[in-house]
Amino acid sequence: MESKEASQVITAPHSGGYSVFLEGPAGAGKTTAAVRRLEHLLHEGVPGDAILVLTPQRTLAEPYQRFLRSQDAPGGSEVTLATLGGLARRAIDLLWPLIAEDAGFRAAERPVFLTLETAQYHMDQVLAPFLEKRYFDSVAIRRNRLASQVIDNLNKAAVVGFPHQEIAARLSQAWTGDPGQPRVYEQVQECASAFRARCLENNLLDFSLQIETFVRHVLPTPEGQSFLFQRYHHLIADNVEEDVPVAHELVTRWLALAESATLVYDWDAGYRAFLGADPQSAYELRKSCRRVIWMERCLVASEELQDLGTRLAPRLRRSASLPAGRGRQALVYASFRFHPQMLDWVADQVSRLVTEEGTPPREVAIVAPYLSDALRFALALRLERYGISAVSHRPSRSLREEEGTRCLLTLTALAHPDWGIAPGPFDVTRMLVQAIDSLDVVRAQQLSRIVYRVRDGRPALTAFQEIAGEAQERITFLLGGRYDELLGWLEAYRQGGASSLDHFISRLFADVLSQAGFGFHRDLDAARVAANLVESFSKFRRAFPRDADQAQIGREYLRMVQQGVVAAQYIEDWQLDGDGVLLAPAYTFLMRNRAADYQFWLDAGSRGWWERPYQPLTHPYVLTRHWPEGKQWTDGDEYQVRQLTMDRLLLGLVRRCRKGIYLGISDLGEQGYEQRGPLLEVFQRMLRHAVQAGRGERDA
Repeated sequence: MESKEASQVITAPHSGGYSVFLEGPAGAGKTTAAVRRLEHLLHEGVPGDAILVLTPQRTLAEPYQRFLRSQDAPGGSEVTLATLGGLARRAIDLLWPLIAEDAGFRAAERPVFLTLETAQYHMDQVLAPFLEKRYFDSVAIRRNRLASQVIDNLNKAAVVGFPHQEIAARLSQAWTGDPGQPRVYEQVQECASAFRARCLENNLLDFSLQIETFVRHVLPTPEGQSFLFQRYHHLIADNVEEDVPVAHELVTRWLALAESATLVYDWDAGYRAFLGADPQSAYELRKSCRRVIWMERCLVASEELQDLGTRLAPRLRRSASLPAGRGRQALVYASFRFHPQMLDWVADQVSRLVTEEGTPPREVAIVAPYLSDALRFALALRLERYGISAVSHRPSRSLREEEGTRCLLTLTALAHPDWGIAPGPFDVTRMLVQAIDSLDVVRAQQLSRIVYRVRDGRPALTAFQEIAGEAQERITFLLGGRYDELLGWLEAYRQGGASSLDHFISRLFADVLSQAGFGFHRDLDAARVAANLVESFSKFRRAFPRDADQAQIGREYLRMVQQGVVAAQYIEDWQLDGDGVLLAPAYTFLMRNRAADYQFWLDAGSRGWWERPYQPLTHPYVLTRHWPEGKQWTDGDEYQVRQLTMDRLLLGLVRRCRKGIYLGISDLGEQGYEQRGPLLEVFQRMLRHAVQAGRGERDA
């Protein structure tokens, strides 16, 4: 039975410009009420094509998408689910002939919309001559991260709404450290401006240029206003606290024109601040709404967990007046000297929850501030020993960091020897381990040492049948036969004529790697990697002229991925819940916006729960509307931001947990260093307080 507040949202008037601002904590049922609001509008006869559901990222629209796929949504297929970027792209594509020349593009040619990956490719082309002049020599950062942070600065300028020419000035004014750093910001500015010039010259629109073009050249036109405001008369904007100021300005304009609007705001959120999210700007929207409705009760977390969350967050704990003993049932913790001991304990506890208490594996989430390859592998291996599967999600990783990607790209280079890209012997060994089921590293290394050669810069493989008999026996004829089958497919592909890279990967996966006896058979994670690569290259190819040489495009793509380009967002990655235990960084888990019965928080002593990622070329808090012009960023500002960020993180996790949290503590971290971070100190103070309160009760 729905609450009174939910009913008020669902059945609110849908005419006369009636608008509702719905706010509350995560897990209060706000999105559920908004989905029911959408259902109510459709059943009341509102045309689906007159409704817009706006979310900060596509994955947050999944509850609406799930409803629209059901049988309960008359005309639901016509409802538009979009992000700010999606709206901008559609409008620009539609009105391109009208706005291109005024925006500085070559109007005769159609626009090319860049993904994060293709934007990084073009940025890398821009950076090359600057790096030859020894730009950024004083910055310890990999080239792919350098490109992504320059792009990030451009994106910040676009979504916050200041000219991109001000990036260096804003960063420099706030800097208080090394006097040489402002020169680095000037170099960032030069690269950003050069990239923008390249985009305008070639009709390339990265995310920042899409937003700027949309705001400055589409919205002011009658055609642009008609496309948006006269088409969509009913607006539902969810998770507005995760959206950017430019989106909030657009919503404000809609509120004055729409027949009805429902805005949904999460308290203590704003996890996408590093991408420009502005909770303060979002909360200002309530002033433009006719009615504000609070849904204050969290329906996900138990009362004990909510008490625990209140007492964990330092900012809230100072004002809490809860009994000291409450919340202890919600928390299970264990401390160990060494990191592997903690991981053993985690696997044991997960196994107990799954096998003894009947908890579905998908209702268990294991989170950490960072999820390295080693940590992911160690956890997955331990869970596998108990027969429990695991799925992982790490959206900030580069494409090449996935083992499946490396395997596919090594095979790509071997299938196209004319490209002159020769994988190293170790890459070939790893490929064989991944591609052939049951082939261990020792035999794979022996096999690669015998069959792999590089002649005149061209990689080549020989057949297993040509190997001496003794070596064949050590490798085994079964595994050798599978190798020959893979080699035969590659040779047949070459003889049949090369195709586009996405077609090659699709065929390789379907014809060989996914078959029984090969490494991708029944491996959903590998299937996801292959699908992402196909989609990635398809979009990469569109950034080139149609008559461009396919071999050249393939070589450029392979080089780009090998340099460590950061992967774009793939919707399938965010939907791979499956039946396994989820392994994810804490912030990724929060942005999935899903709950779990049990959460395991690893490395409680790590400072990663509190510290920001190292970003020497940008600053997510200085590049906002709320940072005063000319004000310097001090240690006190950094401390306050870190405290607030950890507060939000802890509350967000607790509110997405139904039954209990397991806290794993190890004196020595994954790298062998002692861990004494702020999160551990918070727990220690809380537990000491609970012990003292318990003694007081006994004395009384």
